[in-house]
Amino acid sequence: MFRRLKPYQLVVDLVLAAVFVACVAFLELESGRSVALNALSTVLVVVLFAVAVALRRLSPGLALAVAWAGAITQMSFGRPPSLTDTAIFAVLYTTAAYGSRLVFWLGFSSAIVGAGVITVYLFAVPVLGSGEPWSAITAAAAVLIAATFALLLAWTVGALVRTALRARENREGQQRAEASAVVEQERVRIARDMHDVVAHSLAVVIAQADGARYAAASDPGVATQALGTISTTARAALADVRLLLGQLRHSQLDGPQPTLADLEQLYAQVRAAGVDLRVDVDPAPPGTPPAAVQLAVYRVLQEALTNALRHGDPGPVDLRLSWLTDRVDLVVRNPLARSDRAPSSGHGLIGMRERAQLAGGRLEAAPQDGQFVVRASIPVLRQAQEPDAGAGQEPAGMQGQAS
Repeated sequence: MFRRLKPYQLVVDLVLAAVFVACVAFLELESGRSVALNALSTVLVVVLFAVAVALRRLSPGLALAVAWAGAITQMSFGRPPSLTDTAIFAVLYTTAAYGSRLVFWLGFSSAIVGAGVITVYLFAVPVLGSGEPWSAITAAAAVLIAATFALLLAWTVGALVRTALRARENREGQQRAEASAVVEQERVRIARDMHDVVAHSLAVVIAQADGARYAAASDPGVATQALGTISTTARAALADVRLLLGQLRHSQLDGPQPTLADLEQLYAQVRAAGVDLRVDVDPAPPGTPPAAVQLAVYRVLQEALTNALRHGDPGPVDLRLSWLTDRVDLVVRNPLARSDRAPSSGHGLIGMRERAQLAGGRLEAAPQDGQFVVRASIPVLRQAQEPDAGAGQEPAGMQGQAS
């Protein structure tokens, strides 16, 4: 029934209604036949139309009803059309611009019916009581057309404003939805990076701590070396976490992302945790792959090796990378512990699949013949990029290795 308006809008409507009363009341009082009758009818008509003006934006439907009451009162007293009737145009405008769907069409109907009522009110007696009604009928037809045009014009302007308002709301809603989607995607990316960094680093720290605890009694040097690895890994993880938290506070800042050159450090961390990691790269990348592909390969390998460290049985972990002309295929195999279920779900596998899918590839991870196998294929979008003159060596982490 009532729309939400800002306080200043209510004040503007009330002031406009007061100005309307002040402007039309004097003119109406000067145009009556009987002073007493004119004063009574003027007060009723002016007050009703002023109330309609005051309510036109707050409640367009109620304003339309009050305007009809004012028009009926005006005709009941036999008053001719006057300046007071301009309130009808304002009410018809707001019914189309701000009214509900029902009020919208009630305003349209009121414009057509109102034009007919005006014509009948002004020309019913002349047409029926005239000996030559054709001239009166012609004038009535002209008035009917003019009144219909004027009333529908006010309603049509309101309908155009309604369309513009709806279009603006839809556009703003779409912009908010797009902005929200961008923020959510950024947060998901950062959460995925956070999981990759923290899960891998903690897995290495736990493995090193367990090894140091058992080796401390027999070989203190091994314990010291393990503690050094724990310190290095923890510091690197802390730096990565701080970087990710900075991105959360300032989403426009993009920190450096891992590349293929960082794979050697990743392999070293896994081997330092006691994993027998065997790396085979055949063929090697012919040039420098796109940054998105490098990041996807790094994160998938990081999570796959973390799963092997956390869930795998002691034994060799085989990693194979094949850089083909149009894609890179990677396979990671590790023995599956009998007492542990395969990591068939969780943030790690979800993150690996998302990494591969965002890069346009696919990933499968499932137990096979007593091993847990991760297979991924990521397309390499060639960028007509040849190796630099001094880049004859392969990137770090791309040399075929076996240990």
